Amino acid sequence: MKMVSALLLLSTLLGAPAMPSRRPSCYKRALKGHNCHNIPEGTENLRQINEGLQDHFWEGKGCEVICYCSWNELLCCPKDIFFGPKISFVISCNSQ
Repeated sequence: MKMVSALLLLSTLLGAPAMPSRRPSCYKRALKGHNCHNIPEGTENLRQINEGLQDHFWEGKGCEVICYCSWNELLCCPKDIFFGPKISFVISCNSQ
């Protein structure tokens, strides 16, 4: 009887659809013919955070996603994942 219960539980767990994580994740984007020093103005929808954080950009209109440029690709993450919750609130947002 225990074996039947164990098999039933196992088959239920394996048959259950996987739930996607609600936590936003990081992703990479290729710069396609450009590098960190020649990202076309406005075409990538990126704004440099400030002069002190070289190769770090805000993505989009808000200040929720930060991208780090590494040679010819961008690593973009939500700011809390990228810097951590203790540091991300200190980074100023230039939403222009």
